[in-house]
Amino acid sequence: MDRVILHIDMNNFYASVETLYDPSLRDVPMAVGGDRERRHGIVLAKNMLAKAKGVKTAEALWEAERKCPGIRFVPPHFDRYAKYSRLAKSIYAQYTDMVESFGLDECWLDVTGSTRLFGSGREIAEEIRLRIREELGLTVSVGVSFNKIFAKLGSDYRKPDAVTEITRENFREIVWPLDAGALLFVGKSTQAALRKYGMRTIGDVAQADRRLLRRLLGKNGEQLSIYANGEDMAPVAHIGEAEELKSVSNSTTAIHDLRDDGEIRAELYMLSESVAHRLREKGLSGYNVQLSVRKYNLETYQRQKMLDVAVADSESIFRAAYGPFPGAPHGGVDPQHRRARLVARAARHDAVLAVRRRRPRPADAEARNGGRFPALQVRRGRGRARHPAHAQRPVRNRGRAAPHAHREPVQGRGGVGRGRRWTRWKSCGS
Repeated sequence: MDRVILHIDMNNFYASVETLYDPSLRDVPMAVGGDRERRHGIVLAKNMLAKAKGVKTAEALWEAERKCPGIRFVPPHFDRYAKYSRLAKSIYAQYTDMVESFGLDECWLDVTGSTRLFGSGREIAEEIRLRIREELGLTVSVGVSFNKIFAKLGSDYRKPDAVTEITRENFREIVWPLDAGALLFVGKSTQAALRKYGMRTIGDVAQADRRLLRRLLGKNGEQLSIYANGEDMAPVAHIGEAEELKSVSNSTTAIHDLRDDGEIRAELYMLSESVAHRLREKGLSGYNVQLSVRKYNLETYQRQKMLDVAVADSESIFRAAYGPFPGAPHGGVDPQHRRARLVARAARHDAVLAVRRRRPRPADAEARNGGRFPALQVRRGRGRARHPAHAQRPVRNRGRAAPHAHREPVQGRGGVGRGRRWTRWKSCGS
């Protein structure tokens, strides 16, 4: 028997919650995006009136205002959104204990075991939709299907305040004509790669040769084929069930342009202290420090550094984050005008600092080569072999052989004399 999966998406969530607190916003175009003077300059959510004018999520406030003159901007109140998210989940929990969050405003529900009590999947979806509207004053769109991917597509299919059921009988008519970008985990780059090969719709992806998709996109290509054909069997998590925490991060938006090195250091140290505190609170440490910066024009770049040992203190995190920051005094970039230009390009930005738990490769040579050559790390191809501090280095004598060392070719894949060769230094005594 097929599972019965619901995906519930709260419509224009941030904007709808703000309207509950200020009913005057109901009849005017509005967007949640903060104060332009304080650089909270991105649209986080918008109501239907603003959407009708072409306002899009994640675009700059000045762009939204150009498209929709007179639009009202409201600063975000995340405590309110968290409150209504909890209230909605408390309603979902009355129908099943398998409720998996997908952000504050979206959830999957597995109601397979609840159909005898509450009716079919569609009936449960309609009941939840009405309760959310009557009890919370918000609207939701619900997708009903036999897997998570199609349920998500169903909730996106008709908005707002609607229920869409996708079954094994009708998914080719509903899902396959949709743009490939509508499929979960298909971003702009993946969509562009698919279009190069004539795959514009989900149906094109579904009917494409799986080996071609794998060559094109690796393992993700094969996974997309599974999604498009309705073969995904990923379970819905139980309430309170959480995956292993892989990273800890924090973000901030600068209230003014960061014009000098001191201001940059202050912002980064604040982020470092916050991330370090959260790591210690959870009893974790991390090897990988990543800094993401989003400029005022929405251009984003990232820098990261792998550490030799796991850390959880603010000083170590700060040093790792500050080193690769554009404009920091490293890498020979020292002239004042050069530094100032680099910093100026990063002005008015949102910064996200994350520390990931991924372990680095073994640092010592012996561990890297499996103990075969404990005195020397040997690399194939161009470049010099790197010697550990304790290892005997070969003597370099131009024009004559070294008195106590010689080179001995080591046969590789293509045999001696063919292709690239490895060179091993052997001691011949003093």
